[in-house]
Amino acid sequence: MKTILRATLAACALAIGATAALAQAYPNAPVTLVVPFAAGSGTDSVARAVASGLAARLKQPVVVDNKPGANAQVAAQFVAKAKPDGYTLFMTTNTSHSANPALYKNLKYDPIKDFTPVARVGELPFALAVHPALPVKTLAELLDYARANPGKLSYATPNSTSLVAMESIKHIARIDVLGVPYKSSPQAMTDLVGGQVQVYVADLGSGMGMLKTDKVRTLGITTAEPTPLLQGVPPIGKTVKGFDLTSWNGIFGPAGLPPAVVQRLNTELQAVLADKDLQDKLAQIGFQVWPSKTPEEFAQYVDGQLTHWRKLIQQAGIQPE
Repeated sequence: MKTILRATLAACALAIGATAALAQAYPNAPVTLVVPFAAGSGTDSVARAVASGLAARLKQPVVVDNKPGANAQVAAQFVAKAKPDGYTLFMTTNTSHSANPALYKNLKYDPIKDFTPVARVGELPFALAVHPALPVKTLAELLDYARANPGKLSYATPNSTSLVAMESIKHIARIDVLGVPYKSSPQAMTDLVGGQVQVYVADLGSGMGMLKTDKVRTLGITTAEPTPLLQGVPPIGKTVKGFDLTSWNGIFGPAGLPPAVVQRLNTELQAVLADKDLQDKLAQIGFQVWPSKTPEEFAQYVDGQLTHWRKLIQQAGIQPE
């Protein structure tokens, strides 16, 4: 019995030693941070800022790799199949991990089983904007115009937040507006400015430059309270009662990421996100740093958001593809 006990203790000691050694050795090569949207998107901007800070902490390059396509499915599948060694990470959003499971019947990845949560990074507000040729000055006027002109307006949808936000508004306000899919946020904004579509719920990260100009007219913000970045723009929920949508992002690894690597990354990300200069830089694009304290807390948040977004999508009447 004593022999078995000694063997068990020795095995535990070896495991603890191996874990500590792994944490000290990691990383010894560049780290790739996969982003599921195109360069210039809000998530891309946040990823590049965080990658710079993380590289300084890890003392290794952190390379941003944009893999847009299929509403974040291309990148998600790539990361899910990657080796779980900490050298392939995923900065993604509610698109891949909250909305897609309810938007697609045959999703080729599982947002819970195929990934290791590392840390939540924060949330990014979206704003509803229209082409200035529309004869509307407020969101209430837009809703009245849409009701008077059913099926004549179109909106851009480059990601699930834009889609679910607008479909929720359509469902609650009982309006008929046609959705037009886009591959990237910058292209969606370009077509709003050009008049190819008349409405777009845009992320502040990629759209801020235009949202403050007279090339579009900004009518509402997705956050519960107004943002100082868009003075005078009211929350959508003030007009569309029951509207409740938060766009978040965070960092994951593939399933099976060693706990020592997860803890190292979480610790370094906490330090990166606590930097006041980084927070101020991200605030300029409307992004609010809102880190989770532990990987376990982030995992619980992801699980809760999966349920919340499924409910939003079902309430909006969106049928899975």
